[in-house]
Amino acid sequence: QVKLPLPPISEQLQILSLVNEQTTKIDAMITKVSAAIDKLIEYRTALISAAVTGKIDVRNEVRA
Repeated sequence: QVKLPLPPISEQLQILSLVNEQTTKIDAMITKVSAAIDKLIEYRTALISAAVTGKIDVRNEVRA
């Protein structure tokens, strides 16, 4: 038999509220980052297409 500390219900509810609040913020950040990734993929595709079709000249570009 193992004894575990158990905070009072009021403290448990405060913890739950904080966890829910932080989870909501994290979910919002994940949504924004996913949208940014999608946009970057779209820009990358457009850039490659422009380079392949000759709409932009990339011959003298230097890689860093």
